[in-house]
This record gives sequence, C-alpha cells and structure tokens, in this order.
Amino acid sequence: MPGRRLGQHFLRSQSLLERIAAAACPESCQTVIEIGPGRGALTQHLLARAERVCAIEVDTVLVHYLRQKFRDHPRLFVCNADVLKTDLAQWGPVTVAGNLPYYITSPIVQRVLELRGLLRRAVFLVQKEVAERLTAAPGSRDYGFLTVQTQFFCHARLLFAVPPGAFQPPPKVDSAVVELVPRAAVPVEDAVGFLRFAGAAFRHKRKTLRNNLAGAFDNTAVAALPESGRRAEQLSVEELAAIYRRLQP
Repeated sequence: MPGRRLGQHFLRSQSLLERIAAAACPESCQTVIEIGPGRGALTQHLLARAERVCAIEVDTVLVHYLRQKFRDHPRLFVCNADVLKTDLAQWGPVTVAGNLPYYITSPIVQRVLELRGLLRRAVFLVQKEVAERLTAAPGSRDYGFLTVQTQFFCHARLLFAVPPGAFQPPPKVDSAVVELVPRAAVPVEDAVGFLRFAGAAFRHKRKTLRNNLAGAFDNTAVAALPESGRRAEQLSVEELAAIYRRLQP
C-alpha cells in the first residue's frame, strides 16, 4: 500500500473519522481544504458533507492513488504540493481539516492562521501534546507563544483524544482532535506587531517581561508596567494585548 515512505500514521476507525468530519462540517460546508489526505479515509467522509474538497498531498504516489480511488468524484480536487508552499487563500473562504504530520504541525497551523478572514473553521488531528499547547490556559505548563499565536486569532478547543491503537501503524504518542474557530475580532488590529511583541515576551519562558522586553521596547515604559515583574506565561491573550497597546508610542 502507498503512504509508508513519509512516516504517516493512518487513522482507520470509521467512527472517529466521521466525528472529525462532523466537527469540521457540523452543517454543510462549501469548500474544505484537507491537509495530508493519505489514502483518503477522511476524504470520503468530508465529501459527504462538503460541496468541494481540495486535498493537498505532497507524496506523488499517494496523489496517484487518490486520483484513481476518487476518479468518479468531480467535487474532489487533489493538489500535489507541499502545504507550506501552497497559497491556501486561492480557494476563497474555507474550512480546513487534516491529520497533521507531527514534525510540521506548528508551521501548518501558522499557515492556516494566516488565512485570517477566509478561515471558517479548522479541525486537526494532532499529537496530544500539541493539542494541549494550542488550547492551554494562562499559567499552565503548556501555555506558550504557540498558544498565544493561535488564540489571538481563534478560539481553540480540544474535542477528544485518539489512542495509538486507532492508527495503522500505531504511533508512539497519544493524539487528539482540536478545533479552531476564528474570533469575531482580533484583540489588536496590528497582528504582525502584536505577534512580534509576544515573541519577545516569550523569548525566555522563565524570565519576566522586564527582562524579555528589554531592548525590544522602551525600557522606561516597560519598567513602568504593573506587570513588568510577571512572566508572559502568566498573562492571557487579552492582557498581553492591553500591554502591547500601552507600549505603543
């Protein structure tokens, strides 16, 4: 069978695949981008719910397999490409779903977040550790820059866990399905500036804002912050946004 060359782990439970598709398209979807369709197990569930599915697959052997398997499905477009080099905005407003490869989950999530107003919803099967980071609360062990970057744009929710035995071959880690629903409005209009600030605030996780922001922003203004002695991991996205606004000239 195709698909073993790139280290994929294919979800084989039809009930779990249907739960993922239902989470992605609780009602009928117009366009779904599926990232890493593999052998098309999730694809067939998405086709039952979406008007169009655009499946992005980097493995040329799997692309050929998918095009043969779904040759009678004109609503499926199989794109042989690297998702990190693909313009996801070309399909307009979209829902995004997929079983994400563990080693490039964070960059893929970042690319999806860049869709901004074109993103309707994202539902991903990821390593459980990553799901916990995406959905973490301030002050928790998993809360970090990836959390803030994600929750700046979206409301993130861990939907359910998926055990290793549900995959073929079984991975050595637990997995989970996470849902990202875009916020009605982002906390700060200048998203690029805020994320640059947040990146500086989390530069050294155990250090305070006073130490991490030194040199990146006016030291006097940073020292005057009531929160200057706190760590970024203790602050919510809204609190960080409020601090960023106060630091603007």
